[in-house]
Amino acid sequence: MFDGQPTLELLFEQLGLDADQASMDQFIESHQLPEGVMMHQADFWSDAQRQFLSSHWQKDDEWAIVVDTLNELLSQNLQKNK
Repeated sequence: MFDGQPTLELLFEQLGLDADQASMDQFIESHQLPEGVMMHQADFWSDAQRQFLSSHWQKDDEWAIVVDTLNELLSQNLQKNK
């Protein structure tokens, strides 16, 4: 069980992704969400990753804020184009 304060780095680790700054920046830049696609529905997630993201966002638990932050980061291109 996780007892610490969730961070973006820990979320990346939980998702099985490299969590150093350069790797996170590269992932975010290369995995921008298309308009109308919810983060947990994106085709670049595995089933386990999708379940983790959806579950914690729906529970609105301590991970929800970090999941929401990642969602915002993956939607940067949409925000820039508005």
